[in-house]
Amino acid sequence: MKPVCLVIGAGAGIGGTVGKKFAREGYHSVLCRRSDDEGLQKLVDDIEAEGGSATGFLMNAIDENVIEDRITHIEKEIGPIEVVIYNLGAQIGDRPLADTSYRAFEMGWKLATQGLFRTAKAVCPLMVGRGGGKILVTSATAAMRGNRGQHSHAAAMGGRRMLCQTLNAEFAPKGIHVAHILVDGAVDAPDTLGKMLGEELFTKLRETRGAADGLLQPEHMAETYYHIASQHRSVWTHELDLRSFSDLAWWNHV
Repeated sequence: MKPVCLVIGAGAGIGGTVGKKFAREGYHSVLCRRSDDEGLQKLVDDIEAEGGSATGFLMNAIDENVIEDRITHIEKEIGPIEVVIYNLGAQIGDRPLADTSYRAFEMGWKLATQGLFRTAKAVCPLMVGRGGGKILVTSATAAMRGNRGQHSHAAAMGGRRMLCQTLNAEFAPKGIHVAHILVDGAVDAPDTLGKMLGEELFTKLRETRGAADGLLQPEHMAETYYHIASQHRSVWTHELDLRSFSDLAWWNHV
């Protein structure tokens, strides 16, 4: 039975590409995303075409008990979850305070913070019982730096970062490696940046910055995710940031 890499937020960018990488390394990748059954099936087909194994599920992570039930099902029917990639975005758009509703603010928190909490609460006892596991959490610049119009996103991602730290404090001595991976720049991802910008602007960006590696490339990001998951516990990375050579680091922005 293969160990399982569970990807929550398996779009065509970071999540799906990381799932492919782990499948190449001998894991069974379980890919979960909110919508687009056709895109999900393509990810599974791509992995199987390379000789790997994968399963895909549509899952709206904010629904009651859906994360918990999915983890229970995977453990029972597919295999032990050795790695979790928590890759749910929580960007609701650039909105001034007056235009940020209570519901919109709460949505960011549910995706970024509560969803990770629910995932950890379901999977950590299982990992502790087996003596270890890995939870790799995709994050964003907003976890470190709050910008105008980002009330929901910054609060949610800041909470995500602190939750990673508290999980590490409790579970690192029990063999669980939690890593907060801060993505500090634009990712060449059609499911996220592409949808935010629209097809025309995204295509133009890929033809300019992307052509010169000025966008973060998911296939190279996936190498970093796998490296972190493979680290010896004497040298665990608990937080790191990724950005293109052409971007200013978050602390250097005006």
